[in-house]
Amino acid sequence: MSAADAVAAVLAGPAAPRAAVAGVVTPTGRDVAVGGLADLAGTPVTRDTAFDLASVSKVAGTTTAILGLVSRGDLRFDDPVSRFVPDTSCAPDTTVRHLLLHRAGLWEWQPLYLDGTHTDAAAAADALPLRYGLDEGRHYSDLGFMLLGRIIEAISGLSLDAAVRELVTAPLGLDHTGYGPVGAPVASSGIGDAAERRMVATGEPYPVLTARRHFPWREQEISGAVNDGNCFHALGGVSGHAGLFGTADDLLTLGAALADAEQHTDLWHPDAVAELFRDGPDAGQALGWRSDTVAVHGRPTRMLWHPGYTGCALGFVPGAGIAAVLLSTRLFAAEIAPTETLWRTTLPSLLNDAETSTP
Repeated sequence: MSAADAVAAVLAGPAAPRAAVAGVVTPTGRDVAVGGLADLAGTPVTRDTAFDLASVSKVAGTTTAILGLVSRGDLRFDDPVSRFVPDTSCAPDTTVRHLLLHRAGLWEWQPLYLDGTHTDAAAAADALPLRYGLDEGRHYSDLGFMLLGRIIEAISGLSLDAAVRELVTAPLGLDHTGYGPVGAPVASSGIGDAAERRMVATGEPYPVLTARRHFPWREQEISGAVNDGNCFHALGGVSGHAGLFGTADDLLTLGAALADAEQHTDLWHPDAVAELFRDGPDAGQALGWRSDTVAVHGRPTRMLWHPGYTGCALGFVPGAGIAAVLLSTRLFAAEIAPTETLWRTTLPSLLNDAETSTP
């Protein structure tokens, strides 16, 4: 395994981000490498640099917190959403499982911060009509994970950031993972709200339901504050769908713990783990996590993983003690590539020489 080769591969070509950190942990050790610049001022990225994890928050924070609540008996995957958060836009039979599988029929995205008729983002989201029928199919939804964050708060009696700290980061010693804003060392994630401004103006890839178009958009380099517009403008930097910042080592520790979940029965019940890791009706989609087949030491192996918009991804091999991470600033590239493309660029270097443990 070679994290240095993975970083070199990501930093090559016109799609190269300004900064990249890649790492892998296996039963025999850990390898992390860094390269590039963390901001426009030219600060070198280091192993301690925190990155905006974007949608990796959905699994590292929200899904893992849900796993903790299920494991301690406070929640079941098939509990109705209305038991915890009434009067949402969900269909009456919608469950927590539907939200985790992205099958609740909610909108993929809406700029809730543009809604001028409701006092908060939750009310704006609850007022939206369903986009699809319940269980009609998989439609990846930020709004579904915002709602999962509210469910975590309702069950735990804590704010989401405090609940994720209690259920995930503190027990695992993830001292450099949490919601922003965060101070240095941190990697910048992009320039202003350009992407969401374009989405609002064009109605692509999703029609925008509110008529409002004018907004005090961010124009400056975004550093230490969450890139996601809903999370920043409407949710105070803390949400079930985005907002976490973290380092490569912290994410590898989390991934390794999930990859050896049977060693953490104080946190996660084996039955809950097995159910969470299993694919649902849609190929490639487990509860919260995506699934894929990757080559580990030349052998096809099932990996659970998730990408984030800013250029970050986390994956692990259940039962094998293997986890991999990529943190990057892809939005600064001359030719911006999807996070998944960068992730697949790193995996051969990270995994081809990795040895699995015996489950």
